Amino acid sequence: MKLGLFAMPLHDPKRPHYETYEEDLNIIKRGDELGFVESWIGQHFTLPWENMPAPDLFMAKALALTEQMTLATGVTLLHYHNPVEIALRMAMFDHLAKGRFYFGIGSGASAEETKVFGIDVDSGSPRDRMNESIELILKLWTEDGPFDFKGKYFNSEMYSKMNDRQMWHHMKPYQDPHPPIAVAGTSPKSETLQVAGKKGWMPLSSAFVHSSFLPMQWEMVEQGAKEVGKVANRDTWRISREIYVANTTEQAKDDILNGPFAEGFLNYWLYLIGNGPRGKKAFKVDQSIPDSELTPEYMLENFWIVGSPDEVTQKIKDLQDLTGGFGTLLTQTHDWGKNINKAYNSMELLSKEVLPAINS
Repeated sequence: MKLGLFAMPLHDPKRPHYETYEEDLNIIKRGDELGFVESWIGQHFTLPWENMPAPDLFMAKALALTEQMTLATGVTLLHYHNPVEIALRMAMFDHLAKGRFYFGIGSGASAEETKVFGIDVDSGSPRDRMNESIELILKLWTEDGPFDFKGKYFNSEMYSKMNDRQMWHHMKPYQDPHPPIAVAGTSPKSETLQVAGKKGWMPLSSAFVHSSFLPMQWEMVEQGAKEVGKVANRDTWRISREIYVANTTEQAKDDILNGPFAEGFLNYWLYLIGNGPRGKKAFKVDQSIPDSELTPEYMLENFWIVGSPDEVTQKIKDLQDLTGGFGTLLTQTHDWGKNINKAYNSMELLSKEVLPAINS
């Protein structure tokens, strides 16, 4: 098993953007020094807590601060973009990164964001737009042309090389034939993860999928792979969890119940997810649980991986046994502010004590 970071990011909207970007960059830099192999950077446009409209700009700066870490979009919301522009921007980034790049894609959409972009969801779902977008992106990355792509949502005409004017499509990715593609699954029987298995893409499991549903998600990946005669590779599976390690379990629990884990849950997730399509049911292991019991203590008991190095080691081993194994565990970043050293200490304990114990 390897370790990575997942930066949504998640920050108190009252903080200045430049300050939180600097904090995220410092966490990524520290992760690179500690051997975390990758960082996934989210994208949203109208969510003040997740203030990252352009992850590729952020990742370009992170490149200069890291030496071995792979940087990844987690995820690029394709339905909001022109796929030609995305194909070119991501191919260029792949060259800047010299292959230290994964291309995560998704179709997560809020009503506010679709309105901001003027997208008529009645004419087609964000997922349909995403599927057509990645089809065109892959053509641009793998074909020389000419071709005339006419889709329901996007059109593109690619011409042959025009040597008389020195104009042609030239921006192919650094990685051959293209950067690894990843998609995230947020539901137990995720059709998106089934597509990942069929396409040979990297599956990502959200931190808000309860661990009991993770075997079901992997079954969807395997099902998709089986449909096309492939065998799914568990090493490609990324699982995101909210993880915090302190020197003692008592200290760890106190830090998160009186810190950013609890604050983010009470002031953000309960509103964003609780008022979303699945509502507060998304948090409930047992649907008979009343909404009033959805507290930070409940999340600590049922979702978060928190404790001393020994306790966290055992919890991750239990997760491995439950799922049958996976490639990389992504720990989700939080808004630590002036207490950032607690986050650094957790990362160091995770890297230097927990990981070796798991892989021994």
